[in-house]
Amino acid sequence: MLLFIIKRAGALVATLFVTSFIVFVALQYAPGSPIAALVGGPGVTAETIARVRAQYHLDDPVIIQYFHWISGVLRGDFGNSFVFKESILGLIGPRLEVTGVLVLYATLLIMVFGIALGLISGLGSRLWDRVISASAAVGLAVPSFVAAIVLIAVFAVGLGWFPVFGSGEDLGDRLWHLTLPAIALALSATAYVVRVTRSSIREEASKEHVLTAQARGVASGRVVRRHILRNAAIPIVTVGGLTATGLIAGTVIVESAFGLSGVGALLVQSIFQRDYPVVQAIALILVVAFVLMNLLVDLFYLVLDPRITIGSGQ
Repeated sequence: MLLFIIKRAGALVATLFVTSFIVFVALQYAPGSPIAALVGGPGVTAETIARVRAQYHLDDPVIIQYFHWISGVLRGDFGNSFVFKESILGLIGPRLEVTGVLVLYATLLIMVFGIALGLISGLGSRLWDRVISASAAVGLAVPSFVAAIVLIAVFAVGLGWFPVFGSGEDLGDRLWHLTLPAIALALSATAYVVRVTRSSIREEASKEHVLTAQARGVASGRVVRRHILRNAAIPIVTVGGLTATGLIAGTVIVESAFGLSGVGALLVQSIFQRDYPVVQAIALILVVAFVLMNLLVDLFYLVLDPRITIGSGQ
């Protein structure tokens, strides 16, 4: 276990360096220039522009610019925003909380409803299987921005049950504000987990040891818990973990639709305004979240099945 964690930590560091360099270089060669955001409007003297370029190392080779940036990141300093003229950590911090709560809320919805509906579809009657399978197919086909528009039109504007904009204040109010965004974010992912759960459950239910337990008169609840769900959990956890990680990218659309001040909305705004340090910081955070989620999924395999040797491919 310890050796596995050390190896994954090394892979995490290597992934972060490679990804951060690719993002940094890509932004350097993107169309446009951050100079306008740094020095203001027209009428700026050439001396001012030269001083700003020297301050931000814009005239240095790309590799030198990357070295200055990554060395600051390793010290916990992501620099300052070109547009907002403030610390990037101070800028991202409150927005990261909103996005984090939204992603956790959506992940909870995905795992609870995805697994529950998949179980009903895999073990229930043919009617329930058809209804849930058809609903899952529809859910997979609905993009998050379409789901957001429908939810706003029906439950916020039409029925007035939920607020349209904002993320709320305390925890209860925040969850109320984030309910519709979480549903929009989780809809297609929940449908995917339903289908994976259904397939895994049906495959396990048809195996010989399950049929033997049923023939011996073992209680159906015990058979489902110990012989079916436990063995089917690994593909379900894998898909659920990767899906939850992918939700971070989906927040870009959902946060914009619901007027949330999260990391996704800030990323879109920063790209349009060529606020490169903010884009680089958010991209790095997304990579860290993705790699850490993969690590947690791998470690959870041991809880589900201690026979698995992590990293051996078995």
